[in-house]
Amino acid sequence: MAVCALGYLGVRSDRLSDWSDFAGGLIGMQQVDRGGRAMAFRMDDRMQRLMVSDEEGETLAFMGWEVERAADLDAYAAQLEAAGTEVHAGDAALADRRLVDGLIWFHDPMGNRVELVHRPMVTADPFVPGRPIQGFRTGPYGMGHAVLHVEDIDAMLPFYRDLLDFRVSDYGLSPYPLYFFHVNGRHHSFAMVGSGKRGFHHFMVEYQNLDDVGQGYDLALDREDGIAYTLGRHTNDWMTSFYANSPSGFFVENGWGGRVIDPATWEPHETFTGPSFWGHERLHLPEGELRDRMRAMAREAARQGLRAPPVVDCPWLYGELAKAERG
Repeated sequence: MAVCALGYLGVRSDRLSDWSDFAGGLIGMQQVDRGGRAMAFRMDDRMQRLMVSDEEGETLAFMGWEVERAADLDAYAAQLEAAGTEVHAGDAALADRRLVDGLIWFHDPMGNRVELVHRPMVTADPFVPGRPIQGFRTGPYGMGHAVLHVEDIDAMLPFYRDLLDFRVSDYGLSPYPLYFFHVNGRHHSFAMVGSGKRGFHHFMVEYQNLDDVGQGYDLALDREDGIAYTLGRHTNDWMTSFYANSPSGFFVENGWGGRVIDPATWEPHETFTGPSFWGHERLHLPEGELRDRMRAMAREAARQGLRAPPVVDCPWLYGELAKAERG
């Protein structure tokens, strides 16, 4: 049994109009009509990837993780219940709302709702982005990645690693603990920040074209308080990205060029270089010790000349560029 991708995310928010403008006009998702006090957004041939419900809270409502086979739902339910986690079978009404064949749901040790789903529905209707973009990188790599604030990493780590079989990609322990997990070839589909609090830190979407990131950055600059992290490049997954402030207070990372790993041979390891080769100035933080420390890490990377491999040494990216040239 295996969890194989981040399938969808749900957000609680009573700012539906703001989310329509943000997810469609800035991120480039396609809004689809679900009626009532909710809206949904597409990124590809899946019928929905992001759901926003008109509720108070302004935070993550649920994460939907895909499993490979229908039997995996029963296997994970048994494994979780044996460890003391209460598991609920999703009824037909819930499966219809999530547009999946079947699902189970439960809460992690920090109270986040997790849904394991099988066979999300697809549509033959073409994806029509909310702004002109080439599209998102999804498919076997899922929707992108999701990152949580956690109070107690020692409780969360074994839950996701040992009970849900998320595999550690790498981790850092300073200036605060950070753990990254993969469930497919994407360097990480899930991460947790040991910030000492609970909540949603951010989710990431990856574009097919770097210019779509750059144009989104320009659009975000035109919005009041639109940028949370400036444009930069991460050291562990090589993603070139910026972070936008969402209508609900958490961030959305807009990225391109993420690293693909081989899960069969990957070895988890501790990192010491800081989160970014350059950029990613944390505008959301007040000036002070933490912001200064994050800035100093990027400056040290510059002094050392740290960088990601060139495109020719990145097989996935080189292959994608070659296909684009042939097309």
